[in-house]
Amino acid sequence: MIPAIKISYGDFHEATLDSDLLRTFVAVAETGNFTKAAEKAGRTQSAVSMQMKKLEDMVGDSLFERGSRGVALTRRGGELIANARRIVSLLDETAASLVAPPLGGLVRIGIPAEYGRSILSRALGEFAKRHPRVEVTVRYAHSASQVRALAAGELDLAWCSNGKAFPAARC
Repeated sequence: MIPAIKISYGDFHEATLDSDLLRTFVAVAETGNFTKAAEKAGRTQSAVSMQMKKLEDMVGDSLFERGSRGVALTRRGGELIANARRIVSLLDETAASLVAPPLGGLVRIGIPAEYGRSILSRALGEFAKRHPRVEVTVRYAHSASQVRALAAGELDLAWCSNGKAFPAARC
């Protein structure tokens, strides 16, 4: 896990932005409440308050407006939240990719021919780069035929002309 992001503003000051602070910031912003955020983060309310105080000191501005019904983001908090969510999401995605076993095996897909050339070829190219152990076979046919193939266990996934994908388990 990436513990911190170092931020430098030339000769002015240097701050280390701890990813844990951002995770807690996102929890407070999403719950609108320090106590609920603490429960979500597995901390005490006072620990969450101290973390947010530290983050506000680093930012040099208030991130939350406190009210009787909880907290709301200030203008500065609103500026930070989108990046904080992206960073937390990327950290979660990275952690998950480190522990997830690599994908492998055969996947059988059915798709109408009119979509295959324009959409599927690019998607499969990107998929193959990320998952080289997966063998994908594609069957081009009309939607009704795809649904029958799913029911017969000949396909794992079918894209039908109504724009919905149907996994074999739903047929």
